Amino acid sequence: GLITDFGKIADPIADKALMTAALVSLNIIGALPIWIAVVILVREFGITLWRMWMLRHGKVVPASKGGKLKTVLQSLAVALYLCPLPGWMDIPSYVVMLVAVAVTVVTGVQYLLDARKHN
Repeated sequence: GLITDFGKIADPIADKALMTAALVSLNIIGALPIWIAVVILVREFGITLWRMWMLRHGKVVPASKGGKLKTVLQSLAVALYLCPLPGWMDIPSYVVMLVAVAVTVVTGVQYLLDARKHN
């Protein structure tokens, strides 16, 4: 139950590193369309850079509940792609990935909108 400012920054960076490796690997082997990896990674690194900028200005931006949901959905989607599932699971796996992409984009926009309200 311990929450530190370091953890608020370090944990999302670790999540980004793992997700980047997974998405790039899935793209390299041709299992995932490049646009999905690009959308997710642009959002992830964009929000991470924005958080670092906010931190330099004395504001810590913790993960939101939506951001945590995004991480769970991305992890589930990647797990579905990595597991040796029967062919009929290709469409459900792709749908979960599309939902993860949608939540990724929505939560990224929400972070920025919330920041504008607080400034």
